Order: sequence, then C-alpha cells, then structure tokens
Amino acid sequence: MNETATAPTAPLRARAEIDLAALRANVRALRARASGAALMAVVKSDAYGHGAVPCARAAVEAGAAWLGTATPEEALALREAGLPGRIMCWLWTPGGPWREAIEADLDVSVSGMWALREVTEAARRAGLPARVQLKADTGLGRGGCQPGEDWAELVASSRQAEADGLLRVTGLWSHFARADEPGHPSVTAQLALFREMVSYAEGQGVRPEVRHIANSPATLTLPESHFDLVRTGIAVYGISPSPETGAPADFGLRPVMTLSASIALVKGVPGGHGVSYGHRYVTPGETTLGLVPVGYADGIPRHASGTGPVLVDGKWRTVAGRIAMDQFVVDLGGDRPPAGTRAVLFGPGDRGEPTAEDWAQAAGTIAYEIVTRIGTRVPRVYVNEEQAG
Repeated sequence: MNETATAPTAPLRARAEIDLAALRANVRALRARASGAALMAVVKSDAYGHGAVPCARAAVEAGAAWLGTATPEEALALREAGLPGRIMCWLWTPGGPWREAIEADLDVSVSGMWALREVTEAARRAGLPARVQLKADTGLGRGGCQPGEDWAELVASSRQAEADGLLRVTGLWSHFARADEPGHPSVTAQLALFREMVSYAEGQGVRPEVRHIANSPATLTLPESHFDLVRTGIAVYGISPSPETGAPADFGLRPVMTLSASIALVKGVPGGHGVSYGHRYVTPGETTLGLVPVGYADGIPRHASGTGPVLVDGKWRTVAGRIAMDQFVVDLGGDRPPAGTRAVLFGPGDRGEPTAEDWAQAAGTIAYEIVTRIGTRVPRVYVNEEQAG
C-alpha cells in the first residue's frame, strides 16, 4: 500500500484516504454488469470529491473507454494532465471555450441551436471539425433538446454542418430522471422516447458512434438501457446510487473514500455541561468529551448535528451538539483515548466504521453530497496507486 510522496510523516489533522485499487475493482465490476457496452467513468466535480486526475487514470487502467465531466474546464484539465482517449463534457453556457475543446479533441454536448451555432463557428475558426453529441430531453426536464420540431431542427442543422465539414455527430444521448426507482413508469417512458428520437436522427442520416442514456442506477438495474455506452458516476466510487435496491456490496462495489481526523482534545466534564453553540446537547452525567477537528468548512454537514456517527477507539459515537465551522464534539461516555486517536467519520464500513450512506441518513441527504462536499482543506491521500501485477 503506497501513499503519495507528499503525505507528511506527522499525523494529519484530517485526511481523505482514496483507495485506487477499490476504484479499479469497481470499474471492472461495472464493466461486467454492462459487458455489451463501453463504460464512461464520470469524474466531474473533482471525481465526486475524490480527485479527478488520479481517479481518471485508475479508471482508464481498469478499462474505462471514456471519461466524462460536466464542465469543459474540467475536461480540458484532464487533457492538460495527459489523459488520453475519449473525454466528453456536457455543461455549456454561451461564450464557453468551444475552440479549446475542439483543439483538445473533446466530445462536446449540444442541446439547442445557440450551442450548435457557437460550436460550428468555433470549428470554422479552428479549421477542425468538432466532435458533437446531441442531447435529447426525454423527460428529465433539464438539459437536452425537446422532441418534435426542436429536435428536427437540431438534427437537420447538425447534418448540414456535417456536410460542410464543421462537425461530426459522434453521439446521441439523454439522461434518466428516476432510474434509481426501478419499475417507475417514467423509466420505461423515457427509454421509449429515447429510442424514438434516436430512430428519427438516424433516419435523417445521423450515424452516431455511441448512443447512451444509462447512468449508474440504470447500469446496475436496467440492462435494456445500456445501448453502446453506459455513464457511471457515483458507482465508480463504490457508493450505491439507490440504497433502497441494494448496498454497494450487493452490486460488487466498495467505497473508495475513508474520511478520518485526529482527536485534538479529550477532557472530563461534569453532568449538565453544555456542548457547542446553543447548548443543543447537555451532558446527562459526568463524562468525557472528544474534540474532532473538522467542521462544515471541511464539508461536514451541519444538518448532521446531534446525529452524525463517528468511530472512535473501536466504538460508534454520535456528534454531540452542533457541528461548527472547524470542529465538533463527541461524547466518549467516560472513555479516555489519547489525543491523536483516529476518529473515522466514514469509510467502506467493513471495519466497523460508519459509511457515507450513514452520514447521508443522519443529514437527510444523499451519499453523493457527503463525498462531493469534502473540502480542499482535507488532504487526499492516495493508496494503491500502482496497479497490481
């Protein structure tokens, strides 16, 4: 197990340990689930808080054929770091870096005519054809082109731009709204509309390299949605996209991030002692308190005040009182672990520690948010950087 060379020898205040062997194994498990399709590893938002470049490299090593980001800036950063192969980005606003994306050989998403105009103009200036994927809104109601006249206009204009040598339509794609609810009628409806919109585009002469609609939950539970490519985000990082249908282990996945901190102080206090802002917690009797030096500035959700679980000295503890900007307190019930003892907020869960899903439940949110919000003040320490054998 090897860590980054920059990891200090002294204990860190806090650390997010990223197990790249677990990430590679997750990618392989997901590829096996969708064996008839290529796999895109989505590394947007700094790989859901795990670190985009190291995670992207590990995913490619494990057989991910594509990388995906939300913003073009994220995709360009991957290219600048030397990541080869196919990279797609989809969240564009007017005036975006279209030419830079074209010159970096990125696949860019187009949902409407303004974007098609901008990308074709950028291609004209660059003297290179753009790689464009047309996005259909099949029912999510966010990005994507509406069916009917809007889709017909976008397809026709794209075909003309292809004939003019300004772009190549490399993909047709969409996104589910409720794939994490297997059996929901909207899933079947979106799938049917996607097939319809793809069929129309292909009938007009579009010859996409890939057609794709499956996100992480659809990859795991809806094989008929796999088409040519599946886009896996949160599942790459070992978190179940749909806890109601199964835990990570049920899908052959293992959480990649373990978040821990060094206990900064342990002290005895009498009963009736208020703890943290507002005294929302008052000790029921004589006890010991442990100070955990991370808070909402580090991404620990304040909504988990009084409920967030922490493993300290082999026992589950609960956040006592409010989570502050830089720290929170746990009631140790009279135990006196030494300062510097590791407090594990979440990890894979197989060593007795809470998981990101446990924190999501405590905060009334989803595990996606728990890992993504961990801030830059918490160093990422990478283990198993080298691929075995």
